[in-house]
Amino acid sequence: MQNANSGSILTKVLISLVAAGAVALLVGRWVATREAHLVISEPAKAVDIATMQAEAERGEATAQFNLGSLYARGLAVTQSYTLAAKWYRLAADQGQAAAELALGELYEVGQGVKRDESEAAKWYHLAAEQGNPGAQYSLAALYVLGKGVTADAAEAIKWYRLAADQGDALAQFNLGMRYHEGRGIAAEPVQAYQWLSLAAAQGITDAAQARDALKGTMTRDQLAEGQRRASTFTPKKISAKTPSR
Repeated sequence: MQNANSGSILTKVLISLVAAGAVALLVGRWVATREAHLVISEPAKAVDIATMQAEAERGEATAQFNLGSLYARGLAVTQSYTLAAKWYRLAADQGQAAAELALGELYEVGQGVKRDESEAAKWYHLAAEQGNPGAQYSLAALYVLGKGVTADAAEAIKWYRLAADQGDALAQFNLGMRYHEGRGIAAEPVQAYQWLSLAAAQGITDAAQARDALKGTMTRDQLAEGQRRASTFTPKKISAKTPSR
């Protein structure tokens, strides 16, 4: 997890997941981890801004995205979310999933562009359709909150599952909690244990606590099956699809 004081727009949003009669569980949601998206092959090497700029101006989507990422983070250039949004949009308009996610993040928090959650949802959806797990998670969160889209538990679970299947820790946590509490889906302790264990293994402490609490309510057979599923889980590799625009 990146530090909130880094050059990116790393913003922590608390999502309240409330089951009827249950205590609210506040889930840390990290929006816009720009470092994870930058695709420069040699990050330790000095960036040739002139070459990148020229490639971006020629319409090369990867260069446009990388240049946007540098402006978002203030690396080798003066930090500017406005210019970040400009270059992200040019790459996103060519269907570059990472740029679609990044542009959606800017719209969600209103940096470099006017805050517009519907626009954020649009770009998340385009990237999510291409199999981007970060976008799938962010889109699911909007469906939970009813921001930019109509609140829809089934849609949230759909996108959480797709991201969780690819190994996204926060999606695994959220999916596990829904199976644990039976929110929007039938309660299923084995599934809950599996997903919470996977999220806990990636450092989500709330997932570890929920898993340990769940453990005491499970039968021996249920526990064994949950542990087996967690231990044999392999993230899926999702092939990119051309999104419907």
